[in-house]
Amino acid sequence: MNKTTKRVLALMLAVMMLVSALAACGDNAGTSSDANTSSSSESTPSSEVSSEPGESSEGEDEPAGTGAWTAPEVFDMNAEDYNHDDASSYYYDYTLGDFYKEYEVAKAEKLDVNKRYVMEALAEAKLLAAAVMLPTTANGGNYAIGRTAPGSVTTNSWGNDSERHHNMIVTTEPIKTADRDHLKQMLTELRGTHTYEAEARKWLTENGYTLKDSYTQAFTSFPVSWDLLSSSRTTESYPVVPTFDGLVEYDGENNENPALAESWDVSEDGLTYTFHIRKGVKWVDSQGREVADVKADDWVAGLQHAVDCGAGLGDLMDGVIMGLHDYISGETNDFTTVGITASDDNTLVYTLEEPCTYFLSMLHYSCAVPMSRDYYTSQGGKFGADFDPEDPAYVYGSDPDHIAYNGPYLITNATEQNSINYEANPTYWNADNITIKKINWLYNDNTDPTKAYNDMKAGTIDATGLNTSAVEAAKTDKVEGTDATWFDTYQYVTSTGMTSYQAFLNVMRSTWHNDRDENEAVSPQTPEDAARTHIAMNNVHFRRALVTSVDRVSWNAQTVGDTLAPLSLRNSYTPGTFCQLTEDVTIDVNGESMTFPAGTDYGKILQAGLDAEGFKITVYKEDPSAENGVGTGDGFDGWYDPAYALSELNIAIEELATAGVTVDESNPIQVDLPCPTYDTNRNNQKNSMKQSIEKALEGKVIVNLVSCDNSDAWMYSGYWTDYGYQANYELFDLSGWGPDYQDPCSYLDAMLPDYSGYMAKCIGLF
Repeated sequence: MNKTTKRVLALMLAVMMLVSALAACGDNAGTSSDANTSSSSESTPSSEVSSEPGESSEGEDEPAGTGAWTAPEVFDMNAEDYNHDDASSYYYDYTLGDFYKEYEVAKAEKLDVNKRYVMEALAEAKLLAAAVMLPTTANGGNYAIGRTAPGSVTTNSWGNDSERHHNMIVTTEPIKTADRDHLKQMLTELRGTHTYEAEARKWLTENGYTLKDSYTQAFTSFPVSWDLLSSSRTTESYPVVPTFDGLVEYDGENNENPALAESWDVSEDGLTYTFHIRKGVKWVDSQGREVADVKADDWVAGLQHAVDCGAGLGDLMDGVIMGLHDYISGETNDFTTVGITASDDNTLVYTLEEPCTYFLSMLHYSCAVPMSRDYYTSQGGKFGADFDPEDPAYVYGSDPDHIAYNGPYLITNATEQNSINYEANPTYWNADNITIKKINWLYNDNTDPTKAYNDMKAGTIDATGLNTSAVEAAKTDKVEGTDATWFDTYQYVTSTGMTSYQAFLNVMRSTWHNDRDENEAVSPQTPEDAARTHIAMNNVHFRRALVTSVDRVSWNAQTVGDTLAPLSLRNSYTPGTFCQLTEDVTIDVNGESMTFPAGTDYGKILQAGLDAEGFKITVYKEDPSAENGVGTGDGFDGWYDPAYALSELNIAIEELATAGVTVDESNPIQVDLPCPTYDTNRNNQKNSMKQSIEKALEGKVIVNLVSCDNSDAWMYSGYWTDYGYQANYELFDLSGWGPDYQDPCSYLDAMLPDYSGYMAKCIGLF
């Protein structure tokens, strides 16, 4: 790791030298010389936020601007003993130490699910109060037109089953709005009966629609790897999902059905899960030639490979599967000590550390997929200490011709910036029940904002969301032979899902151009600018000023239009209605005993935690008309408050002055935001964010829109980064996170330290 992460950057050296000088000017500059020593948590300069019960907080009752804030320690990246991991650990503790302490306590609660939910919500309150992220939107909540019927795929957000298309219901004509509404009502009535698909097909046929056996969609990013176990990115996992089956699968009614596990048993103590693997299933290559039998041991091989790859998938089951932690941490190199075994070719056994209420839901995600051990080793693959992805003989996952298939489809073509094509796998164990025989992905570089809409109209693709440009076109275009517009006839609003998108704030920026190309996304900041920005980004009040100064309704309107702009807004990381209590829970919240009754949404508990933290945002509202009948965390902007943002900035300005950093209209802090200039709507979106921040903060903060003239340049600024030191921004709004299983920790784990949290890199760490 050190060989890769140790970066010698002349600009960073200059920045760090200047930061050291600035920090030395303040009476309260950090003085710790040990990067491994935990720093004090950021003390609050206002009595609105109390310290943890039973703990003292130096200066906790001091008024704003009296020197309670301590500037962070500075690390010289050019020093011989510089270590990226140590620096990341320091800044993590400095910024998110309170969250981590609270969350570790929550995770220790294994048996009382309701108490754990409450504790997880209170931990998330500390994460949001640290203001290292600004929630932006949920997936969905947009106008769309399509030929795919409701109930074609699962609406469960955890796992990968929403990308399984083998039983989709696709028509040759776009489905009319009124007919779609009828199908949605039918789905509601038939959910859980296993009859909806047949009834929907029958109804569509009887009402003049023609069903087809192919499905075509657009895509914007080509996979870097075709090894499903080596990446947590949806852009790399989704293209591979149609090629394999796992143990279980959700259908369009959200029923959990057997897939390659015909049945399973759970021990009385909840620690042992035994799966009986379907016999006679084959692994084949991209040409459909048999390469191996599917065996229980393939799940063992898959989990070990996921851990060996270090992409974070194996970490999801750290602490869940017995012995896995010791293998991940390197305490042992013997994978046979891990609680996943094949007692014979058709019997797979998981042994858990403790009972886990959400374990079955984890099996729908990539961390629990099989990998043919025989085929993997034939492609140069090795396990454990012998695993070497740089070995020239190692070709597994390098392209679709170097993976094995056990699922409904084979990839017959994959051409970058062109297309990915799938055909039905003739050896698939359930081939007779596949209704979609071909899938096609067609590349769209997004340079033409109406291309997807026009392709959908022409039948080139089968569904698309409508951006602002497409909405205007659809409101003008007439359906052939009628006076009705495409918009009035076919548009519908997609439901918001459980994927939460965020804008992230980088607290340890290490590069000012893209890591792969020094001429891409080049920052206009001077070393002096960058030094001042670094100090500011490590002041919680400065970060709070940033995140509450963004008019997210105006920001979102640039891509979805004014009418829908509020609808898809999300106000938390874990969705407010993700889970509810089934029993009353009484717990201490920052020194005050509070009772949350059965039926309480996660978001309501989160709001109580934020109120206790003194961070004045709204993440949850009571709303009896909301979908769950209680409340919602979506559909409104609970963060944007220009007056509050300016008050937070004024606190930050006083505190930054103690570190020798002057902030005013003549000496603004500069914040870099990568801007996709090639994409009209997203370019407008970034300009909206810039204008909102600069206006609310009265020009004392300047947002630099760093030009990215193609998709790769923008993606490599933040999304395609593997490590925090590659994050080329102070503010970036392209990343999000969807749940991998049915518990809030599926979100919160992504912000853990020490490479355990996949999204910590988004704030520049690890």
